[in-house]
Amino acid sequence: MNIWNIQSKESLKKATPGEIRNILLGNRGIVSDKDREEFLHPTNPIDIAVSQTGIDKDELHAALTRIKKAVEKKESIVVYCDYDADGVTSGSVLWEALYTLGAHVMPYIPHRVEEGYGLSVKGIDTVRDSYHPALLITIDHGITGAEQVAYAKSLGMDVIVCDHHVKPSVVPKAITVHTTTLCAAGIAWFVARELLKKSHMDALVDLLPLAAIGTVADMMPLVGVNRSLVTYGMKEMTRTKRPGFVCLVEEAGLDKTAIKSTDISHILAPRLNAAGRIEHAIDALRLLCTKDAVRASDLARKLGSINKERQQLTIDTTVHALEMVEDAKTTDGPIILAAHESYNQGIIGLVAGKLVERYWKPSIVVSIGESVSKASARSIPGFNIIEALRQCQDELLEVGGHPMAAGFTLETNKIPAFTQKFSAIAREQLGSAQPQRSILVDTILPLSSVTDSVWTMVDSLAPFGIGNPEPVFVSRAVRTTDIRVIGQNQKHLKGFVRSGESGPSFPMVAFGFAGQKEMFESPGEVDIAYTIDMNTWNSHTSLQLKIRDIKPHDD
Repeated sequence: MNIWNIQSKESLKKATPGEIRNILLGNRGIVSDKDREEFLHPTNPIDIAVSQTGIDKDELHAALTRIKKAVEKKESIVVYCDYDADGVTSGSVLWEALYTLGAHVMPYIPHRVEEGYGLSVKGIDTVRDSYHPALLITIDHGITGAEQVAYAKSLGMDVIVCDHHVKPSVVPKAITVHTTTLCAAGIAWFVARELLKKSHMDALVDLLPLAAIGTVADMMPLVGVNRSLVTYGMKEMTRTKRPGFVCLVEEAGLDKTAIKSTDISHILAPRLNAAGRIEHAIDALRLLCTKDAVRASDLARKLGSINKERQQLTIDTTVHALEMVEDAKTTDGPIILAAHESYNQGIIGLVAGKLVERYWKPSIVVSIGESVSKASARSIPGFNIIEALRQCQDELLEVGGHPMAAGFTLETNKIPAFTQKFSAIAREQLGSAQPQRSILVDTILPLSSVTDSVWTMVDSLAPFGIGNPEPVFVSRAVRTTDIRVIGQNQKHLKGFVRSGESGPSFPMVAFGFAGQKEMFESPGEVDIAYTIDMNTWNSHTSLQLKIRDIKPHDD
C-alpha cells in the first residue's frame, strides 16, 4: 500500500485559491517574494545570465571563438549527438544554429546497436571518412570519452564537448561546455543564443520549443533556468510554423495551442526516442529540422509507426522479463535483474522502468551479447544508481548516466560477478526492509474547495514535472458512484466523487485502477488522493479529478 506523505497536514475547512497557492509554493521551497516572482513569472531565457546556467564563462568563450573561426573559414564541422530525445533535440538546435550562420556543418548520430552510446572509434572513423571535419562538436555525450576524444584529435580534429552528464575522474582534454543544471538541449540553446542573438533573433526564438522538449524528455527539474526554457518554449509551440513540429503534433493527435508538459513526456518525446530505439535516430532529427511540409508529414507518420512497434516490443519484453524473474524467484532480493539474448537494446531502459514500477526496487535489464552485453538501469528515490555502478567499475567496460537512470556495457561472462557485487551494494544502502512507495501530497482539501478558480490557480504553476510536481490533494470521507470500466484494454475507471449527501459532485477518472474496482464501489466512505484537471469533451468543459490513490476512510 502506498504511503501518503502529506506535506501540509492542516485540514483546510474552506480555503481560498490564494491560501492554497501559498501552501503549494511553500511545499516547493518557494517562500521569499523574489523566489515567488521568479517562479510565477519566469525570466525569458534570452535575458538569463550565463552564470545562472552553471556553464563556465571562459569555457563557453573558448567554444564560441573556435566555432566562429570554423564558420568564417568554412571549415567542415560535425555535430555528433546522441540518439535519444535530448540528444536529437540538442543536435537539431546546434546544427540549425550553425547552418543559419552559413557554416559548413553536418549532423551525425551513431547507430545504437552498431556503434553504441557516445563517441566511438567506429563513429569517429565514419565521420572522418564522410565529412573530414576540422571541428567535431559532441552534444549530450563526450564527458566520459577521454580516450575517444584523444583519438579524434590524433586525426587532426579539434573537439568541443557539450555535455551535462556527471564528470568522471578523468575528463577529455578538449574545450568543454559542461553543466549538470541543464540538459543537452538546454546547453545547445544557450550556445546557440550566444551565436545568434545579435543577428538571427527569430531563428533563436524558434529553437526554444526544441529546447523545451529535450528538457522535459530528459526529466530535468523544472525550476530556475529549466522552468524558463520550458515555459517560453511551450509558449512558442503555440506559434511556431516549424513543419516538423507541426506534423509531429498532428500525427500524435494533439492540439498545438494546448500542449502540456505531460504531452511532451508521454506522447511527443517517445516518438522522437522511438527512431533511435528501433531504427535510426537521424530520421527524428530530419523531422525537426526539415523546411519541407510534405517530407515532415512523411517523417512524422514514420515515427508514429515506429513508436507503435516500440510500444508492442516493450510490452512483449516486459512480460518476458516479469515471467523470468518470477520463475527464478529473485524478486525478494535488493535489486531486480533480467537478462536475455533476445532483448532489443533499444527498449531495455523502458523495460527496466516497468520493473521498477512493478517491484519498486532498482532494476537492470541486460541485452546479452556473445562476448559483450549492454544493460540499462533504473532506480528508486534514495538510491543513486550511477554512483553504485561506478563502485562496480572493475566489472564494467563503460558506464554513464544519472542518479535515477544509467547505462553500461560489460563482458558477458562477468554478468554473475557484477550481479553479486551490485546486489551487495544495494543491500548495504537500502537495508533489508522493502522500500515503500509514497505519494507526495500537498495538503488535505475538502471537495467544497475544489472550484474553477482553484484549478486556474493550479494551472498557473505549470509546467509540471521533476522538481515541480503537479499538485496532489487529499479529500477524506467521500463516496464514489457510477463506477464503470473504460479504455481499450479495460484498465481504467470512470465515475463520480461526492462529498456527503448534498455536497459537491465531480467526475473522476482513475487510470490503471480497474483492478481496484471493488474499492471504488464500496458503500462506505473513502479517502482519495488526486490532481485537478479541466476536461473538455464534445465542446463541454468541466472540472475532473484524476485519482492517484484510494484508501478506506479511517476515522
